Amino acid sequence: MGKSRTKRFKRPQFSPTGDCQAEAAAANGTEPEEDDGPAAELLEKLQHPSAEVRECACAGLARLVQQRPALPGLARRDAVRRLGPLLLDPSQAVRETAAGALRNLSACGGFEVCDDMVTKDIMTPLVALLKECSTGLDSNEMSPQEKKDQNRNSIENIANEAVNVLWNICECSSRAVSIFNKEGCLEIVLKYLSRFSTNVDLAISVAYCLQTVTEDNPELLKSFSAPALHVLESAMLSPVNSMEYILLKTLVAGTIWNLKDIIPSKSQAEIINAILKILSEVLEMDAGETVLQMKEAETQRIKTAAETEDTLQNVNGDDLIEDDEMEDIPHRRKVRRKAFISDLLPPTDKELRETIALLTAQQTALEIIVNMCCSEDPTDDEWEELSSSDESDSFMENSLSECGGQLLSPLCLSHEVHTALTNYLIPKKIFEKTAFPNSTAVDVCSRNPSWKPLIRKMSIIQCRALVCLQSLVSLLDVDHLGGPAALQTLAQHLSQLLFSQPDFAKHVDFLEAISSALRALLQTVASKNIPQCMTPDQLLTLCRAGIHSSNVGVRVNVVSILGITGSVLAKEDGTLDTLKTIGCFLLEVATKDPSLVVAGEALDALFDVFADGKEAERASVQIKLLSALKEFQPVFKMKLRKEGRAKYSPDQLCVLDNVKMNLRRFVAYQETVEKKLTT
Repeated sequence: MGKSRTKRFKRPQFSPTGDCQAEAAAANGTEPEEDDGPAAELLEKLQHPSAEVRECACAGLARLVQQRPALPGLARRDAVRRLGPLLLDPSQAVRETAAGALRNLSACGGFEVCDDMVTKDIMTPLVALLKECSTGLDSNEMSPQEKKDQNRNSIENIANEAVNVLWNICECSSRAVSIFNKEGCLEIVLKYLSRFSTNVDLAISVAYCLQTVTEDNPELLKSFSAPALHVLESAMLSPVNSMEYILLKTLVAGTIWNLKDIIPSKSQAEIINAILKILSEVLEMDAGETVLQMKEAETQRIKTAAETEDTLQNVNGDDLIEDDEMEDIPHRRKVRRKAFISDLLPPTDKELRETIALLTAQQTALEIIVNMCCSEDPTDDEWEELSSSDESDSFMENSLSECGGQLLSPLCLSHEVHTALTNYLIPKKIFEKTAFPNSTAVDVCSRNPSWKPLIRKMSIIQCRALVCLQSLVSLLDVDHLGGPAALQTLAQHLSQLLFSQPDFAKHVDFLEAISSALRALLQTVASKNIPQCMTPDQLLTLCRAGIHSSNVGVRVNVVSILGITGSVLAKEDGTLDTLKTIGCFLLEVATKDPSLVVAGEALDALFDVFADGKEAERASVQIKLLSALKEFQPVFKMKLRKEGRAKYSPDQLCVLDNVKMNLRRFVAYQETVEKKLTT
């Protein structure tokens, strides 16, 4: 125990409305059984001879799948197999709405639904559609330019929907990725990406998809030719700097990082520099100021449009009144595809769309940096070997104080990455992103329903920055982080972030991120013998709040933080009372927490705190640590045997088994301590 691995980031599932949960359905009292009615009717209409009816049915299903209670009914009625053929419908409008419905289904249904879609062979018509769109983009048969452009735009819209379906499914299903490899989908989507200068939306969808399918996919990497790499390079180095292009370049940078193993060694430094230059430029932008500027631009645009409308109204007079009256007349085109799809996809208002693109780019950039820092992690076998051997060996040599609480991090970050991170001032920019979102921007967004979801996106960026900070603190030398003074300033900054929020324990994502960053920072500070800046009372406040969190990661972090702090205090004089408080806290967690992972971490922290030092020895005797651990030892062994394989992963079990062995040795060590102090 005492070791943690920074999680590699996966992209979040696409959600057309920001949340695929069925709040609206729940508010209306809709039950799953009641959804079979509209589902059955819409699915029946998919077979209608009229293309317009089929199109409307697909659009209705695209809305319906956003209600989670509707999903079982759609599955029972085999919605996937009935929608699949419509991807190749003679009508392009039907193809697009069918792809939109499948896009929403794959996004809102999650892993199980996506895997089921692959089982029901959705990949066959999907790949066929992608190939047809690719061929259609090459077609020059249509002579009138206007008709040709209209057709091409329609094909690109269909391709965009289809790529999103592909992306969602490949994110959730390894079988889908295997089909992607075998069916030559790479060549198809790269052709779409090459159109980035004329259709950035399609290019962004492709970039998301490529970032997914190139991760841990050596088979696909073999398919990347020099022309394929050139397409990626052209997109990444595009001179256009609109926010949507910034997002595109960031995503492509992430894909190129995934391809690093096939890039010639002589080009590695150049490529890594190009990637981190882009990420640095993205992080340099002030998201809060951008929100304010874009919201003001939107307000001005709407005001100008209203003034123009007033002017036209004054000029045309009665003609506009007639138009208003016409609104009461049913129009056939009211049910056309665009009216439906625009309700389902992300916002299309220019300013809001661009702001979302920037925030997404910043979140993605931070996730790429974390993944770069994790890329050198030991394999699972190495992880298990480290977990099962290194701590027990050091314990036998009476060096308990050196074995617990260590953060497992790569032994060496590549020189090129290390250099680029520092050259582009990445640590400084990440530090800046850990601050709370601009309060004025938050206030502006909170007053506008369509902008309100951006508050959550800004908070996610803060959390990602904290996780990024954890990685950098674990990996970089103290000098590259600014020296001991900078680390102490960082500790004060994290303390201020934490305690400026009285209800910090309620914000689980934030609490997990900041506790992870604090854990890494305190470990680094302790290992370099730099004076701790946070007081034991502050840390105990954090731990008492965090230990009640439902998030296991938070609980693991806080007990590890106490272990690090206690091991430092154990070497100092006059710390008896604090050590007793820490010991009692950790003992209670070890014996009462329902998670064996947290209990094991608490035991590991106890081993650290009471491994050495006169004050630690006195404290352990006074809190009766030996008798408590003797009583708990068989309980821990029984719970591990009873719950182990059912609840925990192999590497967790390996670490817990190591804790069990160290507990036996620590009890023996405490017996000698108690004997020494009582004789």
